[in-house]
Amino acid sequence: MTEPPSILQVDSLLSGGGTDVQAILLAAGLQRLGCPVALAAPPSGSLAPEVERRGIRLLPIPQNKVSLVLSLARWIRIGGFSIVHAHHGRDYWPTILAVRLAGSGAAALLTRHMAKSPSSWPSRRFLLNASDGMIAVSQFVYHVLTEGDYEPESTDGERRSRPPISGNGAKIHTILPGIEVERFRPTEEARERSSWGFGPEHRIFGLVGGCSFPHGKGQEIFLEAAALAHAALPHARFLLLGSGNMQDYLAEKARALGLEGKALFLSHCHRMPEFLNSIDCLVRPGIGTEALGLAILEALACGKPVIAGAIDGVPEAFVSERAGRLLDRSTPQALASAMEELAREPPLTLSQRWALHEEVAKRFSSEILAERTLALYRQLAAPSGDRPAGGRRWATE
Repeated sequence: MTEPPSILQVDSLLSGGGTDVQAILLAAGLQRLGCPVALAAPPSGSLAPEVERRGIRLLPIPQNKVSLVLSLARWIRIGGFSIVHAHHGRDYWPTILAVRLAGSGAAALLTRHMAKSPSSWPSRRFLLNASDGMIAVSQFVYHVLTEGDYEPESTDGERRSRPPISGNGAKIHTILPGIEVERFRPTEEARERSSWGFGPEHRIFGLVGGCSFPHGKGQEIFLEAAALAHAALPHARFLLLGSGNMQDYLAEKARALGLEGKALFLSHCHRMPEFLNSIDCLVRPGIGTEALGLAILEALACGKPVIAGAIDGVPEAFVSERAGRLLDRSTPQALASAMEELAREPPLTLSQRWALHEEVAKRFSSEILAERTLALYRQLAAPSGDRPAGGRRWATE
């Protein structure tokens, strides 16, 4: 086999979101496969220490767009990278322009981590053809990019019209995201419960995600559902993990709903596997748009059921009939009913939880992500005459 191509990942934020985590996991996975890789990112990013801990070479870049282009072009020339891979929408055009400016013949690859095409018309019109390829992180994202998705009657403006991207659709490839299945796995210990003030008799429903206006990750609907569910389930408790500008509003909402002492708010958690193993069920209301749902995968990998709105790419994360409940509508009443149903069922046994973990690991491990992405890199790095004429949907292999 030929030597692996040299890869430059680009992430000008590195601020702690799911896209940043995926960029780091991909870089780490590529290194394990023997692929030369570096991550161009701001040293001040909140995840920069994690990059260093994993031994990934970090090349400092500014966030200013013009300076970013010049800096990336310099790193491309110095490092001799053959693939330059951008993950955030804000980095797409700077990456393409830097590759052109470097003049080294590197390929520019973009990943679309969102369940919508780029927002600006020029990007939807010209971006795909200006790049060498684009990765969709779910079948639904592939559908949006190639066909568009329209819900004109939706009350959510984001969902009413998601037009496709123009250009050569053969350049779009589906590669599912990956999680660290070796970290997110079932354990019998629920060591976080006591620190929350909850006991073994409680059934804990958790929601994970940022809580910024207008709707966060559905925290307000979750609290309304919690108030309904608690009336039927006195031992139910509700945990909201995440920070944002809705925090004070949500705390007041919980008080107004009579959930003091029943709903707990946590801004941060540095032990997510322990957190997920300590709750009984993850709740993910169908709010806004959702490419797939990394928190859903992490909960399932820990063998915990999930209640989720069946929007966009979320159904692709449900790997088994034991995965929980997919809801057509994420109303407070529907969420509360699902919580009551699950609370009355016996918890999954440890063997059942491990079976759920294995279903996730077969499709969504970070190793599989790295292997499939490297296969695409090799395709893009091949001499033009050796490249296949069409794209491949790697997730379906």
